[in-house]
Amino acid sequence: MKLTVLGYYGGYPYHDHGTSSYLITAGDGYRLLLDCGSGALISLEKVMDPLKLDAVLLSHYHQDHIADIGVLQYYYQLKSGVKKTDPLKIYGHQEDLGNFKNLTFGSFTEGIAYDPKKKLILGPLEVTFCRTIHPVAAFAIRLKEVETGKVLTYTADTRYFKELADFAMNSDVLIADTNFAGSQEGDLWHMTSLQSAKLALDAKAKTLVLSHLPQEIPLDQILQEAEFAAPKLEVVLASKVSEIQF
Repeated sequence: MKLTVLGYYGGYPYHDHGTSSYLITAGDGYRLLLDCGSGALISLEKVMDPLKLDAVLLSHYHQDHIADIGVLQYYYQLKSGVKKTDPLKIYGHQEDLGNFKNLTFGSFTEGIAYDPKKKLILGPLEVTFCRTIHPVAAFAIRLKEVETGKVLTYTADTRYFKELADFAMNSDVLIADTNFAGSQEGDLWHMTSLQSAKLALDAKAKTLVLSHLPQEIPLDQILQEAEFAAPKLEVVLASKVSEIQF
């Protein structure tokens, strides 16, 4: 399995880098776009032909995770070329019907509902979900490559809660929402650097990828705090790694 980071900021793009979006490659060339934030399409074009996507999977409908869905739909409408799937399937939950209905665009993209209480099979991947704690319905996503047993868990947007570690247990790669420095206090809707480190340790993850990063806190500080809290764990910033093969 391979993770390619397309965008890693939370909220809004910054210094030519976009918001949450990741390309997952598994099996015999199966390509899944995991969230589709601002700037996702132009980043995707740099690594592959977007017409060759197999599917898109969305954790929730905040704009920093879906902003480029519209332009991706236009791409499928206007761009000449052979599409791998026609229409492109975009998977999302139905707890926000307005946004869910927008996933279907003419004959070019088809919105497909996932049931977060049930397992979803996408090509070579087994997908399970865990509701997170966020102002809107949002779901952490666990991807297991059936043939190899490799696991990637994506927290999506969430505050820290202990049950998330059980969901992410034994992940080869854990992408964690890390929007705050360790000193941040109060009623948070995202995790701090220290909380992401604790989550990874409790889940016995092999590699922690800090993502959904802040624009106004030095990213090296975020990294150093997580490394200090988890000195024996491989911790990387999504901003400093283009891809991880595992």
